[in-house]
Amino acid sequence: MTTDHQMYTLNINGAERPVKDSWIGESLLYVLRERLDLPGSKGACEQGECGSCTVLLDGDAVCSCLVMAATAVDSTITTVEGLLADTVIGDTARVISDVQAAFVTEGAVQCGFCTPGLIVAVHHLLEHNPSPSDIEVKEAISGNICRCTGYGRIFAAVNAVIETRKKSK
Repeated sequence: MTTDHQMYTLNINGAERPVKDSWIGESLLYVLRERLDLPGSKGACEQGECGSCTVLLDGDAVCSCLVMAATAVDSTITTVEGLLADTVIGDTARVISDVQAAFVTEGAVQCGFCTPGLIVAVHHLLEHNPSPSDIEVKEAISGNICRCTGYGRIFAAVNAVIETRKKSK
């Protein structure tokens, strides 16, 4: 058995992040949470079925539990932590995004376990389709399982973001 450990660098949330002493077969989810202290993506099923570990990889929403971290070396990775709005309020340099705020306001956050993956999926949808139909919203979040909300509050949050963005234009 070989314990070949590697060092490589990942581009995460706009910053180059070195990954030291990594086993080459570690999942991106494991590296994000355990090696790089980015706990936003959650590990639940570890099989790509629940969506709680969703991140953006080169602009596509993917389950990070299914991606070997070392294969993402030349990619751009965005986690839920990277979706914060670049706004300065007092001494606070970053605030939550409109999608995150809508999830809170509309009650789409209950236990919170699925929330990061859903927020990444909704962010991805609205960046590519600012006015999706109900079917398109359902399709975009179909890979994310929530056991608490019944999805009604999640759809309300998505609709709130859509309406707020329309009004701000």
